[in-house]
Formats: sequence, structure tokens, C-alpha cells
Amino acid sequence: MANEKIIEGLQAIVTGLSQQADGHDVQSRIFASEGFTKLAEKYAEHATEERGYVVKCIDRILDLGGEVKVEEKVAAPVHTDPIEWVKYDLQVSKDGLAWLASIVEEARTDYTTFDMLKEYYVDEEEDMYWGEAQLELIEKIGAQNWLLQQL
Repeated sequence: MANEKIIEGLQAIVTGLSQQADGHDVQSRIFASEGFTKLAEKYAEHATEERGYVVKCIDRILDLGGEVKVEEKVAAPVHTDPIEWVKYDLQVSKDGLAWLASIVEEARTDYTTFDMLKEYYVDEEEDMYWGEAQLELIEKIGAQNWLLQQL
């Protein structure tokens, strides 16, 4: 059943993205405590946005007649070094987009789910481009100058 695969994919997003949102909240607080206000605000906003996608996925699972689960989550690292965090978060985006593409494709004939997942994919792609741009900027202006911009 096609809906079964879509529901499984949506559930994986609910589980993984809720953890990412928690991680972004934690990182936001760490960056705030270190004085990196811009990074703190970015990741707090990012967590809120992710929680919005979690809600959309939960609602869609229910619309499709699926059962929503609260699943166990895998531990994720926490970074106190903002640059190491950007590197880590970029890799999470790259890995997530590769997986997400298959779920978007699976939903191609379920237009409601397809549109929702496509919107989420575009948002995640923007996050990936932001991370790449930050690392390129660090290369050009140096770590200390980049960190100063994050205050």
C-alpha cells in the first residue's frame, strides 16, 4: 500500500525532526550563553520552524488514517564551538535531503503530501545552502571575524 510507505516516511520525519528541533533549541541556548546572539536567534527560529513541520506531518499521518507514534530517538551531539556545529549541522542537512528526496518521490501521486514535503525539502535545502555559505565565509574572512559577526 502506497499510503503505508508515505505514513512511515512522515513518521520518520516526526521522530527525527522533533529531535532536531530539540537539538536546535539546546544549541540556541548554548550560543546565547556564549554571547553569539545571532546564532542563538537563528537556531531558536529554526527549532520553531521545524516544530511546525512536525505538526504538519502528524496532521497528515492522521489524515491518511495512520497511527502517530512517539518513538525513541538516537542521541545527538552538542557543540560549544559554533563552527564545529555549523559543519555538523550541514552534514545532517545533506544526509537528510538525500533521504527526504526518496519520500518526496514516493508521495508524487498524493498531491497534498507531495506539496507539503516539497515545501519542507525546499526549506531544508535553504538550510544546507546557508551552512555551505557560512563555511565559505569562514574560509574567506577567518574564524575570528566570522565569530565576531555572530555576536
